[in-house]
Amino acid sequence: MTSLLVLGGARSGKSRHAQARIDAVPGRLAFIATAQAFDAEMDERIARHQADRDARWTTIEAPLDLAEALGRAGLEAEAVLVDCLTLWLSNLILADEDVAARTEELLAALAICPVPIAFVANEVGMGIVPDNALSRRFRDEAGRLNQRLAEEVDEVVFVAAGLPLALKGEGKFAGG
Repeated sequence: MTSLLVLGGARSGKSRHAQARIDAVPGRLAFIATAQAFDAEMDERIARHQADRDARWTTIEAPLDLAEALGRAGLEAEAVLVDCLTLWLSNLILADEDVAARTEELLAALAICPVPIAFVANEVGMGIVPDNALSRRFRDEAGRLNQRLAEEVDEVVFVAAGLPLALKGEGKFAGG
């Protein structure tokens, strides 16, 4: 099994890059979606993402139980894409979940995943210091989550303006 973390800002091209890497794997593919649609605009975003995937893809919705979804997807597909960890983190915080415990569950599931897997996450720590406690907590938790995943995956790529920059293990990911 090989693993990839793709980081970037909003509309950086990170999801497109990660999907292209997983799309290069022959066979059945699993898309683990963490987004929840709370309004019409988010419904439209989700529909656009779904339209970008062909019939080889199966979607598994996992707004909170990402480790369980990863375990299932690893048995049903030849490769897995998780998009995105940042929304998953938002869901955990809003549900008052233990982020550290859920992160450890995710890392344990990653360690036993038998197929190539790519994660997408926003890099949110490059801007100004947020002006409220919840936003600062979110930024800090996102930074910790990204660091923990980056330690464990084989390859890390940062995408800006649609251009990938290898940060760790360039070419180690077997997904293409």
